[in-house]
Amino acid sequence: KEFLVEISGTTVTITCPIMDDRIVWEITGTKPASNERKYVIENHDSSPANLSCSSGGNKYEMYLNARVCANCEELDALAVTGIIIADLLITFGVLILVYYFSKDRKGRPSASAGSRPRGQKMQRPPPVPNPDYEPIRKGQREVYAGLEPRGF
Repeated sequence: KEFLVEISGTTVTITCPIMDDRIVWEITGTKPASNERKYVIENHDSSPANLSCSSGGNKYEMYLNARVCANCEELDALAVTGIIIADLLITFGVLILVYYFSKDRKGRPSASAGSRPRGQKMQRPPPVPNPDYEPIRKGQREVYAGLEPRGF
């Protein structure tokens, strides 16, 4: 058998699993005046407490660690699912709008300050050769004559 704990705002209601009219409640060393099956804690401060209910020879104990707040709203699974789906739909809608509005601008030239008018494509001149790596020409073999491989 288990305790039934209900939390609403700062009120915690605990139902003892014993089916009896005379139940003795005990919370961390103190005995409240309630003898009913349901015990209500008003303005609970979220502090953990050891709780027990007993009647005759039966005694049930529980560790209560309930977080409560005055302004909280409980959301069920359907509401959370609806919020997530609505968020995804809005995000995809914004992405589609950005895509379609940016697609039309591809063909138009921009009139920015740093742009220059484009004419026909002009061919670039070849790069200036590096004089350190000049190719060997047929008439200039004597310049490289001292670089022949030597046998040892």
